[in-house]
Amino acid sequence: MMISIEELQEKIAHSLKQLPIYKEPAGLYEPISYTLEQGGKRLRPLLTLISAQMFGGDPDKALPAAVAIEIFHNFTLLHDDIIDQAPLRRGRETVYKKWNNNTAILSGDTMFAIAYGQLAKSDPEKLPGLMKVFTKTAIEVCEGQQYDIDFEESDDVSIEGYVNMIRLKTAVLLAASLKIGALIAGATDDDAERIYNFGENLGIAFQLQDDLLDAFGDEDVFGKKTGGDIVSNKKTYLYLSALQQANNEDAEKLKLLYSSRNTNDDEKVAEVLEIFRRSGIEALTNEKILAYYKNAMNFLNDIRLTEKALEPLTKLASGMLKRKF
Repeated sequence: MMISIEELQEKIAHSLKQLPIYKEPAGLYEPISYTLEQGGKRLRPLLTLISAQMFGGDPDKALPAAVAIEIFHNFTLLHDDIIDQAPLRRGRETVYKKWNNNTAILSGDTMFAIAYGQLAKSDPEKLPGLMKVFTKTAIEVCEGQQYDIDFEESDDVSIEGYVNMIRLKTAVLLAASLKIGALIAGATDDDAERIYNFGENLGIAFQLQDDLLDAFGDEDVFGKKTGGDIVSNKKTYLYLSALQQANNEDAEKLKLLYSSRNTNDDEKVAEVLEIFRRSGIEALTNEKILAYYKNAMNFLNDIRLTEKALEPLTKLASGMLKRKF
C-alpha cells in the first residue's frame, strides 16, 4: 500500500522533533532547534522517502537518510545567510542576526556533524554507497556557493557557467535526495542514475523558475518582494540572456544599472524589467524551464515502473513548476 505524501511529511516532521538536540551548551543547540522548527517545504527529505517507496522500499528505512539530508540543507542555509547578509528567512530573523556570526558558524558546523550521524543509522550494507553520494553532494554544494560568490565580482559570467552554478548549489541536492532513496530501496545502479538525472534537471528548472518569479512574480502569491536579484545585481539567467538578446543601447544600460548600488531601488527594478520585457526574456526563460522539465521527465519515463508507482513523484514535480505568477 502506497503511503501518501502527507503521511510521509508527517513522518519527517515527527523524526525531526525526536532529534536529541535540546541539550547543553544552550548557545550551541538553541539556534539548531530554532532553525529546524521553522518548517518549510521539507522537499528534499520528502523526495528521499518518495523515491524509496517508488522503488518498492520501506520509507521508514529511508527516514535516517531523509533527516540527514534535511539537517544538511538547513546547515547550508545558516552559512548562506551569513555570506548573503540576509536578515530574514521564512519570515523570521536569521540565526546570525538573532545571535551572531560565530554562533551561526558553530551551530552550522554542528548540524553538519549531526547530519552524518543520522545518515550512519542507515542499513550498514547500504551505508558506504550512501556516504559516497552524500559526501560528493556536500562538496558540490560548497563548490556552487563559491561560484556564486565569484560571479558577484566577475564581468565574465556565461549562461553555461551560471547554469552549472545553480546545478551545483541547488540541483545536486535534490538529485542526491532521490538517488539515496533509490539506493536504500535496492534500485539498480542504472535506475539510481536515472532518478539522479531526473532530479538534477528538475532542480535546474526549479531554480530558473525562482529567478523568473523574483523578477516577474506576483508578490502576494510569491510570498516575498520581487526584484531582489536585480537590486543586489545578481547575474541570473535573465540578466545574462538579456545581455545577449538586447540591442546595444539596452545592453549597455543594463550593465550600467548592474554596476551601481546607489540608485533608487524601485526605479532600478522598473528600468531593468522594461529591458527584460523588450528583450523577450520572460518567454525565453519559460522555454528554458520547460526544456529542463522535459529532460527530467524523459529520465523518469526511462525507469520501468508502473504509472501508479511514479504518480507521487510526477505529481510533486508538476506542482513544483506550477507556482503562480
